[in-house]
Amino acid sequence: MKYAWVDEYCLSKKGAVKEYKLEWNATRYMIKGKMFVLQGGDKEGKSIITLKLEPSHGQLLRQQFKDIVPGYYMNKEHWNSLYLEGDVPDEIVRGMLDMSYKLVLASLSNKLQKEILENK
Repeated sequence: MKYAWVDEYCLSKKGAVKEYKLEWNATRYMIKGKMFVLQGGDKEGKSIITLKLEPSHGQLLRQQFKDIVPGYYMNKEHWNSLYLEGDVPDEIVRGMLDMSYKLVLASLSNKLQKEILENK
């Protein structure tokens, strides 16, 4: 699989945990119960990761890369899916993962954010 480093990268984020959701046949990376990355497959079984991005940034990336599409089974404005066999450069994927983590972290209470950032 291309982007084999994604699992380690997601788990390197402060407060990140990984869990497998059997009914979705997918792995979720979460912060305090809120998902920031979902790794699974589309309806044809092609491997994808789905992550949250600022709407304008997600739209720009979708225009630049055919392997970035509106979030599969998610809110199409805020979530984007990336085909793992695609040609998106690693640095773009890292930036997407970073943005998703930051957006979800920012959605938590100030108390939880402080707790997460001061640990690990």
